[in-house]
Amino acid sequence: MSLSCISPIPENFGSNFNTHLPHLPTMLEPIFPIALKFEEVVYKVKLEGEKCKEKTILHGVSGIVCPGEILAMLGPSGSGKTTLLTALGGRLRGKLLSGKITYNGQQFTGGVKRRIGFVAQDDVLYPHLTVFETLFFTALLRLPSTMAHEHKVGQVERVISELGLTRVQNSIVGGPLVRGISGGEKKRVSIGQEMLINPSLILLDEPTSGLDSTTALRILSILKAMADGGRTVVTTIHQPSSRVYHMFSKVVLLSEGRPIYYGPGSTAVDHFSSVGFSTTLTINPADLLLDLASGIGPESKHAMEQGENMEKEKKQVRDALILAYENNISIKLKSDLCTFDATTYNWNKDASNVARKDIKGEQWCTSWWHQFKVLLQRGMKERRFEAFNRLRIFQVLSVAILGGLLWWQTPESHIEDRIALIFFFTVFWGFYPLYNAVFTFPQERRMLIKERTSGMYKLSSYFLARTFGDLPLELALPTAFVFIIYWMGGLKPDPIIFILSLIIVLFNVLVAQSLGLAFGAILMDIKPATTLASVTTLVFLIAGGYYVQQIPPFIVWLKYLSYSYYCYKLLLGVQYHENDTYPCLKMGKWEWCKVVDVPAVKSMGLNHLWVDVCIMGLMLVGYRIIAYLALQRVRMR
Repeated sequence: MSLSCISPIPENFGSNFNTHLPHLPTMLEPIFPIALKFEEVVYKVKLEGEKCKEKTILHGVSGIVCPGEILAMLGPSGSGKTTLLTALGGRLRGKLLSGKITYNGQQFTGGVKRRIGFVAQDDVLYPHLTVFETLFFTALLRLPSTMAHEHKVGQVERVISELGLTRVQNSIVGGPLVRGISGGEKKRVSIGQEMLINPSLILLDEPTSGLDSTTALRILSILKAMADGGRTVVTTIHQPSSRVYHMFSKVVLLSEGRPIYYGPGSTAVDHFSSVGFSTTLTINPADLLLDLASGIGPESKHAMEQGENMEKEKKQVRDALILAYENNISIKLKSDLCTFDATTYNWNKDASNVARKDIKGEQWCTSWWHQFKVLLQRGMKERRFEAFNRLRIFQVLSVAILGGLLWWQTPESHIEDRIALIFFFTVFWGFYPLYNAVFTFPQERRMLIKERTSGMYKLSSYFLARTFGDLPLELALPTAFVFIIYWMGGLKPDPIIFILSLIIVLFNVLVAQSLGLAFGAILMDIKPATTLASVTTLVFLIAGGYYVQQIPPFIVWLKYLSYSYYCYKLLLGVQYHENDTYPCLKMGKWEWCKVVDVPAVKSMGLNHLWVDVCIMGLMLVGYRIIAYLALQRVRMR
């Protein structure tokens, strides 16, 4: 029995796609069949804390998957299924990966990447977007700019119809804290995101994980229809039902990273029976395969026991299965790999031209400006609930009103209280946006990796869209805050001074937010990022010029790193001038004293304000550049 592809494809293969999936659109280019071949794939990882020590995850796995077939990777947890799938998707690179993976006889290229859909095990979706919005924004980013807008909308509607999502298309996706659609519907949305690009090869990691048997069967039925339409489908699956198992064209069974079976799913039980692992029970073939991959024989009486004897028995079973694979399957598979003719599946002339264009020229389906606009629109839709939720508005407004009551119409003679109010502006809007910004990139890390790995957009378009998209959301609350507390506190009732004070506070908000983004992007972990933010804010608070006015010379440089210091000085410089006076009590008499003689003002000074503006501007730009460079280091996996 040959384990390679059954027969060459006809010339019109892929053009009959719509006869298999009648709901899918005809405006996309035809499917260009991809035959996937992988030979002796080995992958190792370096052990942390141990120099020059490596652990082998995959031990020489080989196979062929042709258009129209579904290859299922079976095995217990930790057997290397996801690692192999990731390698086949071109997402594992470096010296630790060896072997040969080809697509129609070609190496992995940008053109091949465009025709691969990858569905991760976890459904990484924005919780506040509806199903239609999720797929629509994906279509805008992943479908070529040459396609008309109405065709993209039609593509989304047809995918929604094909996946049976019409009933929930206007429902939000939901997440851990937001109620939304069901787990099976989320999985179909994730598959739909890949179906939008009409992939030739689709890879899925545990698409039925956490789903009931009926929903799992529906997911596999969708994949079977996609394969029948000319696609190559590869999926990992943990414990399929018997109905699901019989949909697989081929099966790869892994045990601790080693292959112990490769071939049609229908002949797997016969193979293991022929090597002495038969069972008299009528069971799901997948259950038998998983037991054997775990080292448990079908007639084992110690399946639930633990101990040294059990581990020895498991090792004996695995060794026997590996030997049987080498003797009965591996030799035939190597012969099939050598004789397999990948040129049968070479793309036609038009497809080759498209591939060459992908490789040599345009790397992105859409322009930078288009990506920026779509990401800006999507970001504002997703975060509108987060930025203007009731709790956050209540928090800011209550602090503003309470602060206004505490500083209610502070008279000019109480200049220390006025200065304290000015410093409060600096403190609150120097630290509040910083803590909010720290969460930004760590929370979006998985989404960023998923979309960037799929080649949806450039990092610069994402970063700038995130930056500009946050402006109206992040500046609205501090504006309301200043409007309330400035006039309630009795500061100078000059419209020009008020506007300048507002601009300085908003400037401070942007600088603080930039530092928070940098912390989050560098660490990409919320706990250490918030810890670092706490330490930094405390240092900036103490060195801000209000609490400690005479800092020792050996550490005086610390205040020049604090944006709170510059914001505080600018607010003082706007509110007061060198010649300003205020009524003060001296020797029991009221006199007019100079503002510059007040210790808090004298230690700060009221000169060189433009220098302070420039320094804060450098901080704003510098922190954002650091955040951008840190995001480039995020592991694209």
